[in-house]
Amino acid sequence: MSTPILQLTSLPPTKHNNTEPPPRIEAASTLALESLPHLISLIPKCTSLRELKQIQAHTIKTHLQNDTNVLTKLINFCTSNPTTASMEHAHHLFDKIPQPDIFLFNSLARGYARSDDPFKAIILFSRVLCSGLLPDDYTFSSLLKACSRVKALQEGKQLHCLAFKLGVSDNMYVSPTLINMYTACDDIDAAKRVFGKIDEPCVVAYNAIITSCARKSQPTEALALFRELQEAGLKPTYVTMLVVLSSCALLGALDLGRWIHEYVKKYGFDQYVKVNTALIDMYSKCGSLDDAVKVFRSMDRRDTQAWSAMIVAYATHGHGSQAMSLLEEMKKEKVQPDEITFLGILYACSHNGLVEEGYEYFRSMTHEYGIVPSIKHYGCMVDLLGRAGRLDEAYKFIDELPIKPTPILWRTLLSACSSHGNVEMGKQVMQRISELDDSHGGDYVLLSNLCARSGRWDDVSHLRRMMIDKGAGKIPGCSSIEVNNVVHEFFSGDGVHFTSSVLHHALDELVKELKLAGYVPDTSLVFHAGMEDEEKEMILRYHSEKLAITFGLLNTPPGTTIRVVKNLRVCVDCHNAAKFISLIFGRQIILRDVQRFHHFKDGKCSCGEYW
Repeated sequence: MSTPILQLTSLPPTKHNNTEPPPRIEAASTLALESLPHLISLIPKCTSLRELKQIQAHTIKTHLQNDTNVLTKLINFCTSNPTTASMEHAHHLFDKIPQPDIFLFNSLARGYARSDDPFKAIILFSRVLCSGLLPDDYTFSSLLKACSRVKALQEGKQLHCLAFKLGVSDNMYVSPTLINMYTACDDIDAAKRVFGKIDEPCVVAYNAIITSCARKSQPTEALALFRELQEAGLKPTYVTMLVVLSSCALLGALDLGRWIHEYVKKYGFDQYVKVNTALIDMYSKCGSLDDAVKVFRSMDRRDTQAWSAMIVAYATHGHGSQAMSLLEEMKKEKVQPDEITFLGILYACSHNGLVEEGYEYFRSMTHEYGIVPSIKHYGCMVDLLGRAGRLDEAYKFIDELPIKPTPILWRTLLSACSSHGNVEMGKQVMQRISELDDSHGGDYVLLSNLCARSGRWDDVSHLRRMMIDKGAGKIPGCSSIEVNNVVHEFFSGDGVHFTSSVLHHALDELVKELKLAGYVPDTSLVFHAGMEDEEKEMILRYHSEKLAITFGLLNTPPGTTIRVVKNLRVCVDCHNAAKFISLIFGRQIILRDVQRFHHFKDGKCSCGEYW
């Protein structure tokens, strides 16, 4: 929001407006007043806005339409399950009250905060302040939730200032919503400052800051805060467990995730379907598909999200047929698939080259289940066609979409152009990307590498100059591995200047052994004109994946599975090296990159070279 709605530099004068009942237009009859309790008791039993309006019509006939209790119940009903129509009606009722109290405003604000137009709560609040009403802790809770939903940082800051002036900023209801608001508005540092000023944070405040760290890809901090919560003697909630499990999933920390699973069982959190679903997701993302299946099959009750999580798990691990079989099982159990279910299925088709099956599922999603495709579903279809080499078809698919394509869709196609060596289409796609967003360094790198493989060095030089001019940076490759409950991170190039360390010496020796077994470094992947092969090989050697795998070989017992998480797509050379390592050392290596899992065993990969 560029211009703040609220101006909260000073507090309005206090009005004591609830000592006298509001004036009534007409005196209600004694008989009507006697029926008032019964009438009020009927309001919560309404099943629709139409029924509510019938009761309201009766209050008008009996001259009770201005009774504060009646109006309060009517407004509360409208805001309990807010729709556009119900909130308009609630607002209309609120405007009829000559002197509404803060409790009625809180009800209206709570409804707006959960509605499709949350910012109306903030606009209304500025009017309420002018009337002299003072907000309470419940007021701030609803308004800050509204700010979170519309990312209204400036208004959120003003509310924070007002809460501080009124002495409620550390309130158990206000501080967590402040943390959530700052996180939603991408100000994680402010969220941490709010948490740091709470003298004795409750579990709700801990949940808010742990969630904030997890959402902002700071899983290590989230887990550290979870330990702090335990040391403070606070009992976590199922919400805590959801966030902690998602943090383990982000890190790929399987051992820690297994410990959390035991904690979940010990304290009865496994009764929650959402926690079990989070366990499925955690085990899948940590590379243990078998554990994910065990959790899924042990569940007494499974909702759509649980089925979808298991389908996505099968898909990301390259088990397309199991994912499709599970969808059929889901249908037999009369569980309705949702958009996430079909994302998993389309993903499974994409990574197994099942183009026609993918088209069929895409059609059934809309025709049979009435699910409107999102940009992610369109992305899966572009990826499906691109991987199969049907680049022209993918280009046409994007061009004919019923919605405006995003840069991500074109980037998906650019990646396919790179994989299939189609320079001309790659340049066309790059032009389409530049029209939408020309600041993403990865686009230039991808096209530059594609041109370099074709020997088009003038194009390479031009693209690199453009990168410099636009300040577009390249994301460094990073791989992590968990050993003895500690997650270790490695960045590509770490070893170039530190070859004397134990790790890098071990990697040098490892490469020698791999070469004896037939491994040949693919120096064609290093695109620098005039660079000698020996220099190119050195760059390839110290890729983050190789560093992490070598660390795993050094620090885990023989035969132990090595699990590595990569922030980018695994490179072809590291993929080949991992196959040789799995063969020579008899180790299973499970590598999770940004797109899928690769399970290396006995010199082969589960992807079947289709990745």
